[in-house]
Amino acid sequence: MSVDGAGELAAFLRARRERLTPAEVGLPVRTRRRTPGLRREEVAELAGVSVDYVVRLEQARGLRPSTDVLEALARALRLSPDERLYLFDLARQRPADRPVPVESAAAEPVSRLVRDLSPLPAMLLNHRFDILAWNAEMAGLMVDFAVLPPVRRNSLWLCLLAPEFHGFYRDRERVIREGVADLRAAWAGHPDDTALAELVAELRAGSAEFARLWEERDVRVNGRGRKPLRHPRYGPVTIEFEVLCPLQDPDLRLVIYRAADEPSQVALDAIARDAVALDAGRLRAVGV
Repeated sequence: MSVDGAGELAAFLRARRERLTPAEVGLPVRTRRRTPGLRREEVAELAGVSVDYVVRLEQARGLRPSTDVLEALARALRLSPDERLYLFDLARQRPADRPVPVESAAAEPVSRLVRDLSPLPAMLLNHRFDILAWNAEMAGLMVDFAVLPPVRRNSLWLCLLAPEFHGFYRDRERVIREGVADLRAAWAGHPDDTALAELVAELRAGSAEFARLWEERDVRVNGRGRKPLRHPRYGPVTIEFEVLCPLQDPDLRLVIYRAADEPSQVALDAIARDAVALDAGRLRAVGV
């Protein structure tokens, strides 16, 4: 499913309009409303465009709004920075303050950095959440990625469709919701990425949870946060994560985990010892 820019732009504008109340944008509530959110007339007034223009945008009638109009709509609808970028991507009007992604030829240097970050669990993802590299500690914490087929080394696919991950996140609803919102931003920013479109289609077909959250059209890029996990051997572990993007390759994401508290640090230390021992055993087995 490639990105239908006009259709998705229409749906996104409607969804955001319906989530706002007049009070949130400083407008009086004059009459009882039969539908939630702002009226098109109110959005048009706030954005300084005609009502007919808003109607045609919401009906996907072939308009390509200018950057000025998009900025006005973003302000009128109180869009977050991530939602603003999403709006511009859908309209094929990427703002100048966002770097233009390029196909990566530099994954290997960052992959070496992943290994150098031990004993901190770390992994390298692309914009599709494909897992390109990982260290022993991350494999020990999550799953032994080396035994998975390459096509299944995708963090969102694992979270949603791999049975062993269904109890892994103690706050599953939030983690999945944030992951879907992050993927939606990448989807709009890469409208010609057929592999990404196929991933979205597979997840929509295979996970009712994903399909429901995808239709909510939440957009958010997650650069840092906290995740409470449940390791199958060491029990509850809470990690804080940081996501770093190389300047020369903004489509790559270096994800680094740290323990959020002392008990989690003890668990991560034990996981790291086990993972390093497993790695060393494999090397001996192949005569390295």
